[in-house]
Amino acid sequence: MGRITETVKVLLVINIIFFIGATSLGDKAFEWFALWFPKNENFQIWQIISHMFMHGGTGHIFFNMFALYMFGSHLEMSIGKNKFLFIYFFSGLGAVGFQILFTYFQFNPGYQAYVEAGFSPTEINTFIQDTIASGQFRVYPNIPQEVTERMIGAYMTPMVGASGAIFGVLAAFAVLFPNLPLYIIFIPIPIKAKYLIGGYFLLDLYGGITGQAILGPSNVAHWAHIGGAVIGFITMWYWKKNSFNQHRWY
Repeated sequence: MGRITETVKVLLVINIIFFIGATSLGDKAFEWFALWFPKNENFQIWQIISHMFMHGGTGHIFFNMFALYMFGSHLEMSIGKNKFLFIYFFSGLGAVGFQILFTYFQFNPGYQAYVEAGFSPTEINTFIQDTIASGQFRVYPNIPQEVTERMIGAYMTPMVGASGAIFGVLAAFAVLFPNLPLYIIFIPIPIKAKYLIGGYFLLDLYGGITGQAILGPSNVAHWAHIGGAVIGFITMWYWKKNSFNQHRWY
């Protein structure tokens, strides 16, 4: 995709530094900088940004940074530094919104079921903490086990990674260069950007709706990917429609 731009280079370096630092700090890094569900006691407001620079493993950071390297510089050279940064971080925030909303729909039915069963908020919190500590929980009458499992899972699963921001960059790239031919490993024929990136989006949409991942691990935050892609697509579509080339931000 050509030379790497300074903005993309800085983002790559920050992500790598965070990854090395998080590896050194261990669980404490995820407690402080991963994005927790707002009802979790680990939640802090800065995590809305800091989670974008955290990653769950070498494979996770490699594929995110590879995508940033491949598509980010080309996009930045076309729309300018400030608009690129706007898409990157605004898409990341969109990913947060979508994922927290999805997590809320996972958490709330269980929470309401326990409230209706006569539990106070304090008792529910104690029940959750005891479940996390012991790894098991008592199944109460009229509260399905799977409802409790979803509630606990939503509460205790943090969100990490630049994937939402990266998906925003990919979606913006597809809007700006829809017919640019792209090649992927093991497929020797070019695929237009709008089909390749659009197809990946549809796979995430399927995963988000069904909870089943076709590509990648099962713990992928599909709705974060979807949220980032939606924001990136809408933003770039609006700029393109309004002839952003005449009004670049630098």
